[in-house]
Amino acid sequence: MGMNKPDLSVKIGNINMKNPVTVASGTFGFGQEMAEFYDLSLLGAIVVKGTSLEPWAGNDYPRTCETPSGMLNAIGLQNDGLDNFLSEKLPFLRRFDVPVIVNVVGHSIEEYAAVAAALDKAEGIAGLEINISCPNVKEGCLVFGATPEGAAQVVKAVREKTSLTLITKLSPNVTDVVSIAKAAVEAGSDAISLINTLLGTAIDPWKRKFRLANITGGLSGPAVKPVALRMVYQVAQAVDVPIIGMGGIMNAMDAIEFMLAGADAISVGTGNFVNPMAAVEIVKGIEDYLVATNTPNVASIVGAVS
Repeated sequence: MGMNKPDLSVKIGNINMKNPVTVASGTFGFGQEMAEFYDLSLLGAIVVKGTSLEPWAGNDYPRTCETPSGMLNAIGLQNDGLDNFLSEKLPFLRRFDVPVIVNVVGHSIEEYAAVAAALDKAEGIAGLEINISCPNVKEGCLVFGATPEGAAQVVKAVREKTSLTLITKLSPNVTDVVSIAKAAVEAGSDAISLINTLLGTAIDPWKRKFRLANITGGLSGPAVKPVALRMVYQVAQAVDVPIIGMGGIMNAMDAIEFMLAGADAISVGTGNFVNPMAAVEIVKGIEDYLVATNTPNVASIVGAVS
């Protein structure tokens, strides 16, 4: 006599996720390519690529390279802008029974607020993830994510423009991630997601040249997992809002580690490049783990590390 199917559902602010698995912004585009591999409705939520007020061209090539157990990227948040997202990208995503979370980027606080205001009125958006932590944009982003004051300013400005669930994505490239998380929550963030990429570089010894045109890029993949796990654990101890954990999650056991550390939901990023089926396999793997450990619901493993 086996137990009933475990309850995988999770609530992040007002976003009802049928399971705790989402995908990291920038690693899933706007869903079109991945929809060729599986039904996007199998996911708990989708976080689309960073969206700005006007189109951004991104950085010069080369802008990605592999590193041991990871990769560096310096894409520079290339995207077609808000109008294109609303007219071209969003209608496609509305076909699926899955909450859509839009990652918002900007060069200025005013720009974040303007994007949020427009998205607030659009149909079919469940939440906003404000990216105050991209390491690859010369002006903007990084500045806001580096101090509690900067984080609070952006969150407050966006909060005034939207009633959608607001998630703030934190940078790991800081001395004290906890103080920034607390500032974001005090300013009105409904949830926290972390981590974004770690700043790194790579050099070709034969050419004696940097491997990225931008010199630096964001490090992601399994190499960053121990750092991400530590930061998720620290932030979970310090704030009372839901947390979406990410950083090198490749399989269900990785995902479960993050949940045990205190993440209510998790996000698969670089794993999508290695295995396009990663996110759906992780959903199944979490369910199998709950059955194997006789756990009735996924909520009971959150923060259950001792």
